[in-house]
Amino acid sequence: MTVETQDSGAPAPTAALPSHIVASVRKFVAEHGGSATAVIQPIGYAGVRITLVGADGILGDEVVDDLATANAVVAAVDNLAVSEWERAVTSIVTPRVGHWRKMAGWVAKQTRFPKARNGLG
Repeated sequence: MTVETQDSGAPAPTAALPSHIVASVRKFVAEHGGSATAVIQPIGYAGVRITLVGADGILGDEVVDDLATANAVVAAVDNLAVSEWERAVTSIVTPRVGHWRKMAGWVAKQTRFPKARNGLG
């Protein structure tokens, strides 16, 4: 049994562009030197992370549902280049003071840690 499909001539549906994320990325680019580099990284069920590295080295990020949306966001923002984590990008990264604490979450507030179970502690 064959199923025939008709081509209506309309373009294929594209990813919906989340305007709040585009606005946030544009603001980041404007505040951090007028240009930035985006590293697009799938992160499993959570979606796709767009890590931003401003011209001044400051990090930022946004998470979207899928790769098509991530690429559409990057294409919608001027002065935003796509790259991988390569030397040219990693050498300019300068995390803000306290960035590690934000990324560590609840662990950053701990004063005692359990003894290592691998015999090295």
